[in-house]
Amino acid sequence: MSDQNNIRFSRIEIAKQALNFSIAHFTIFSATERENLHGHNYQLLCDVTASLGTDGLLFDYAILKRILQAMCDEIDEQVILPAHSPYLKVVDENQYIVALYNNERIPFLERDVTILPIANATVEEFSHYFLNKLIKHEDLQDKGIVAFTVKISSSPGQFGVAEWNKV
Repeated sequence: MSDQNNIRFSRIEIAKQALNFSIAHFTIFSATERENLHGHNYQLLCDVTASLGTDGLLFDYAILKRILQAMCDEIDEQVILPAHSPYLKVVDENQYIVALYNNERIPFLERDVTILPIANATVEEFSHYFLNKLIKHEDLQDKGIVAFTVKISSSPGQFGVAEWNKV
């Protein structure tokens, strides 16, 4: 790709087997219906588009791989609860995190829970969660990045996808 200013752009697609995480969650469908707690092994894929330098490089995308791995590691082997669900309330009670849903009290040990700034524990929300972290990450600023695509897979052939374009 190129534009009228002869700036060349290219895209790197990162789909490393090591970019994965295992989490427990339940999807909330309404004020009275939710899944049972269960787990998945998720895969993270990321595409980044940036300006191509005269040296033939976008930037040192090993930086991006380290960031992606760290983001996976942060939530690996955790129960994920959404902070912004209209149907779920999360409270901290004496070394326990308690999910309150439809007259149910679902307690978890604090160390086993990560509360994410999402509305529901779905691949769609996870893809936006990771995308927002990438867009704001200080180590990726000033790298000429103009687009990100983040895909989260909970099983082969099923992805939640979030995209960002600078323009």
